[in-house]
Amino acid sequence: MQAVRDGSRWMLRLDPGEDVLPTLAEFARREDLRAAAIVSGIGSVNRAKIGYWDGSEYRPRELTVPHEVVGFSGSIAWADGAPSIHAHIAAAGPDYQLVGGHLLSATIGILLEASIDSFPGRTFGRPLLESIGLRMLDLEPGPAG
Repeated sequence: MQAVRDGSRWMLRLDPGEDVLPTLAEFARREDLRAAAIVSGIGSVNRAKIGYWDGSEYRPRELTVPHEVVGFSGSIAWADGAPSIHAHIAAAGPDYQLVGGHLLSATIGILLEASIDSFPGRTFGRPLLESIGLRMLDLEPGPAG
């Protein structure tokens, strides 16, 4: 992965074979990035697992052939002392049909270019909202963050 910073903005390039979510989590840990928006991303994935939230659980779908990433966005927060990445992806396959959803996992094909805006001096939280069973973004967490 390559990363360059300009003020509070980052531009990343993830490389072939890298796992998207662990790579972003390691980047956030290394740069102490505790509050950020994944603004956009394009590229390709060789394999991916996306999820559709049906109101009680994610219904996963595997993409087993290469897909072009035409949209990638999300947020970076902290939960339980570690980076928490919440990302969505839109991708087109060889049939030119677009699929998308919550990114559960993905392996980079050729590359993924992503733009990230950070919020220096802030920590976003992601506590579990037990009533729906999901972690929700908290822009103003208490001291524990």
